Amino acid sequence: MNAVPRAGLFVGLIALIALVAFTVHTLTTPGHRLSGIPPGEKLPPFAAPLALSDLYGAVNVATGPNQGQAGKVPACTVRESRVLNICQEAEHDPVVLALFVDGSACTGVLPEMQQLKAEYPQVRFTAVALKGERGALRKTIAKLHLSYPVGIDEEGVLAALYGVASCPQVSFVLPGRTVQSRALLVTPTLAELRRRVAALVAAAHAG
Repeated sequence: MNAVPRAGLFVGLIALIALVAFTVHTLTTPGHRLSGIPPGEKLPPFAAPLALSDLYGAVNVATGPNQGQAGKVPACTVRESRVLNICQEAEHDPVVLALFVDGSACTGVLPEMQQLKAEYPQVRFTAVALKGERGALRKTIAKLHLSYPVGIDEEGVLAALYGVASCPQVSFVLPGRTVQSRALLVTPTLAELRRRVAALVAAAHAG
């Protein structure tokens, strides 16, 4: 049997512990949603620092001004080159959003999204890493040659807000931030993800 490198084992354990912590927190949070945001509802707004930027700090999830730890200004108004703003992404285009734990198997959805990005240029592909270490995340982005925006949620704020109970959680969102269909809660095959993206595009055109 091949030995597992210590570094790889450590990263895997940290990712597993982080995911378990997110799940426990979600399950004990009043009003939790185990399958993500339901179809027909609006995706909660957020503005997250981009992993490749020099911006550090908590994800802004405020829906109004002066909401304490959620944010001093509404998340939708935070628009700059160092931020992944889901309101901006979904303003005019359909969006595929993956929430994931870096260093775990669920990063397998990221290269699939990269491949489909070329096939569906009208769709905004985005991702946010829940907790984790920025340096390691940057290496993941480089290794997978990701060209879509990847944010980082260093405090795991989105885990509870989005009802994350599995990794990854992939949401399919219509322009205006309305959730089009149920979230994927496991790493899909490329064929399954392509099918879901095609359905998202068709629903956006029909609307």
